[in-house]
Amino acid sequence: MRTHYPASPSHLRQLLLLLVCFMPMLEASAEKADSLKKAEFSAEYTVIDGKKNTTTLSGHVELTRGSMIVQADRAVFAETSEKSRNFILYGTAGEQVFFRQKRDGGPDLWLEGFADRVEYDEKTELVKFIAKARVRYLEGKRVTQEQVGEFLSYDSLNDVFVATNSSSGKHIPGAGRVTLTIEPKIEPKNEKKSN
Repeated sequence: MRTHYPASPSHLRQLLLLLVCFMPMLEASAEKADSLKKAEFSAEYTVIDGKKNTTTLSGHVELTRGSMIVQADRAVFAETSEKSRNFILYGTAGEQVFFRQKRDGGPDLWLEGFADRVEYDEKTELVKFIAKARVRYLEGKRVTQEQVGEFLSYDSLNDVFVATNSSSGKHIPGAGRVTLTIEPKIEPKNEKKSN
């Protein structure tokens, strides 16, 4: 279990900007109500570099907003010349970047993802899960679908999900396989009619 480290008030505005920009990566399947909820951040250390337009959070980074939780060892985001942002979140050798968020469409639907590194481009709304990546859909605790590969990406503007066998994002023949597992649908139990 991670320990929560409160962000200092002087950095809260910059940190809130991070989450507001990071949120769209899961918007397609995320619970819409989360976008109306407050964001909370915690990290052991934060550096805001005004000249480079970068912010770095490190040490048990945790971002929460509504049902969404993102945990990483380190997070870096930079503002581009077009006033959008690029994000990179890093895990450690023993602990990957983790995210979990409730999905619309039912009372107990969730999306979870793990990877050694996660990259998000705010302008293109492309998220990349890099190295030992795994994304799964859950109904309660039951996994209904899972995708595993060295590189998983989701283009939310075009609703395209890609999985490849190399962390470069390129398909390399013979370099390994990606897997997609889809569990059978569970039919609701029919109640017996009484005469």
